Amino acid sequence: MVPKDVILMRRAIQLARKGEGRVEPNPMVGCVIARGGRIIGEGYHRRFGGPHAEIEALRSCPSRVRGATVYVSLEPCCHFGKTPPCTNALIEAGVGRVVAAIKDPNPLVCGQGLRQLRKAGITVETGLLTNEAAEVLAPYLTRVRLRRPYVIAKWAQSLDGKLATAAGESKWITGEAARREAHQLRARVDAILVGSGTVIADDPLLTARGVPIRRVATRVVMDRRLRIPIGARLVQSALEFPTILFTSALRSNGKKARQLAGLGVQVVGVAAETAAGFIEGCLNELANREVTNLLVEGGPKVLTAFFEAGLVDEAWVFTAPMFIGGTNAPSALDASYVSKLTQATRPVLLSTRRIGTDTLHRMQITPPAIGRGSKK
Repeated sequence: MVPKDVILMRRAIQLARKGEGRVEPNPMVGCVIARGGRIIGEGYHRRFGGPHAEIEALRSCPSRVRGATVYVSLEPCCHFGKTPPCTNALIEAGVGRVVAAIKDPNPLVCGQGLRQLRKAGITVETGLLTNEAAEVLAPYLTRVRLRRPYVIAKWAQSLDGKLATAAGESKWITGEAARREAHQLRARVDAILVGSGTVIADDPLLTARGVPIRRVATRVVMDRRLRIPIGARLVQSALEFPTILFTSALRSNGKKARQLAGLGVQVVGVAAETAAGFIEGCLNELANREVTNLLVEGGPKVLTAFFEAGLVDEAWVFTAPMFIGGTNAPSALDASYVSKLTQATRPVLLSTRRIGTDTLHRMQITPPAIGRGSKK
């Protein structure tokens, strides 16, 4: 491959991001078609159920594409789903070369698309800008390979790492611009998760407000002992916004579970002896429901449990220019998280942005699940 290949694949990856929040549970994919290093067509997967990136790119070409090179951020599909196979369209168009960044881990594809293209006489190459493509595809790769959603932990803190004062006051640590950014994140994920403690303390609604909505996120509550109040806003609005409650108390408190179900809450039992087992059970059930991006907005207990279980993929940390102090003021991760520096989580910084007077650090906690086996 040559430098122009890198430039054109990078453009395909850039296009893929445009589908964020609209294509899930499908992957975000971009495609560029070029002849002699010059782009003659491009496209991306715009919405779930719509044409895939390759089809959009083929349709955008003003002339025939016979012999052209196709750059695509994920292996073209070769099966009938919501749309016909992209491999068939590429073969029929007579393209001469296909460059794919990553092989699709979906068992329905998983190299078969590439084999079909080669069998048709098309030159096929893979592995170009794999890491860059994997960052965009990380939510899809995680759900397919690890059978759980891609977990984004989000919190707002002071410069000294406090989520609230010792008295529990947290509204508002960050400014209006940062809160709007957080709502934009809510507006493109599949689900938002908190623990019962957050529901009891803050009575949140967990909806995206004041921003364009790409999808309506399902509200998720982890409540092992079924402590959630019937009068909580999450419960009272469950007929308007989808709400799931995971609990281990279906047998011991069946009456309350039936009350919640009658108000529209989907009550799901999870049998687990440990906090980590309970979280994994919740994530497996969410993956079965095709939840791809899960936003965790819980307090210190939930955040610590997710980090200790190694189930955080990305973190969004909003930091406000203030000091709160206080031994009893809560931090994102409680004091028991690590005892040695060698146990500390060392994320990869993806970006840092000033948002109003606050700063957003976006960090990758676990690398994208490229080539990692499915979690049983």
